[in-house]
Amino acid sequence: MSKKQLRFLMLVLTTLALGSILLAACSRPGVVATINTGSGNTPTPGSGSGEPTVHMAASNFVQSTVSVPKGSKLMLVDDVSVLHILANGTWQNGGAKPMKEPGAPTVNSVQVNGNSVEIGPFTTAGTFQIYCSIHIGMNLTITVQ
Repeated sequence: MSKKQLRFLMLVLTTLALGSILLAACSRPGVVATINTGSGNTPTPGSGSGEPTVHMAASNFVQSTVSVPKGSKLMLVDDVSVLHILANGTWQNGGAKPMKEPGAPTVNSVQVNGNSVEIGPFTTAGTFQIYCSIHIGMNLTITVQ
């Protein structure tokens, strides 16, 4: 084998090794932190089962919309160890637009970093917006029925 081929082989093997390490690191079980963002913003134990769930990637919600039954909570799962700071509002034209729709649970600087949080309960029917204040364009529309 030539030196050029050996260098290429070493590059490929190094890339595969680093990819394997990153994959193993991202697939570790996370700690579940439950936050009740209704009145009082006090931590409460969550059921963690049967509730609507939205996953978060490095800089976006995996799905941008979700339907939630009235009275339910929403589980947000950070699939990677990347900090997200969630709040009521949305990104519009590259600018953050903090706002809380009437009837929406308060989401104020909720930090998620490789764990999960519970938002709610959603006691009012309607459409509500949550965004990540760190990642431009990271919006979630929640429809409560």
